[in-house]
Amino acid sequence: MAPARALTIFDVYERFTKGKKVTEAEWDYQIIPTNAAAMKDKYKIKFGKEMIPEDKDMKNRLFQAGMDMLVTTGFYNCDLGRVMNVTEEEVWDGIKKTPKWLLLGEGKDAARFDPRHGNDARKPIIQGGPTGAPVSEEVFVQVMQSYAQEAVVDTLVNGVMATIEGHSAKTNTPWEIKAELAELRAVREARIRAGRPNMAI
Repeated sequence: MAPARALTIFDVYERFTKGKKVTEAEWDYQIIPTNAAAMKDKYKIKFGKEMIPEDKDMKNRLFQAGMDMLVTTGFYNCDLGRVMNVTEEEVWDGIKKTPKWLLLGEGKDAARFDPRHGNDARKPIIQGGPTGAPVSEEVFVQVMQSYAQEAVVDTLVNGVMATIEGHSAKTNTPWEIKAELAELRAVREARIRAGRPNMAI
């Protein structure tokens, strides 16, 4: 049997346009909670005091519940207001084709991401930054530099400029675009100041 052709972005878009139409509120407050509760019961998922279960049977049931939830529920596109469904075979095919490792950044500033397992002896990748939190434009460079200059930080996750030139960086306005460009320049400047110009963002 010939291997299935990988889904392209065009295939995905076409599937979304033909998918079931639902509102975002219906998705968030009805479909997801209802299906999650059904999976919890179906796979007998119970959490004790451990945040991350170590029991192999529980881990397997959690994986199966996640797979079933994905196939049963699908993906929601809030711009189109439609749901795209995938088969379990397509999910497994995607897992098989997933890269085994990922390199972000360049040269001495590069960070390699490898799959990790329980009690892995390897040091985890550490991403530092305000992670989407609003940061004043007056101190944006300095805040990002404070993360970049920490030796334990491997990659940066930048904050968001709440204002630009004193104007609110409101969504869907030209100020939002200007603020985004300013953020990129500021993060680049912060990396240079920290002596890590090729650090991944």
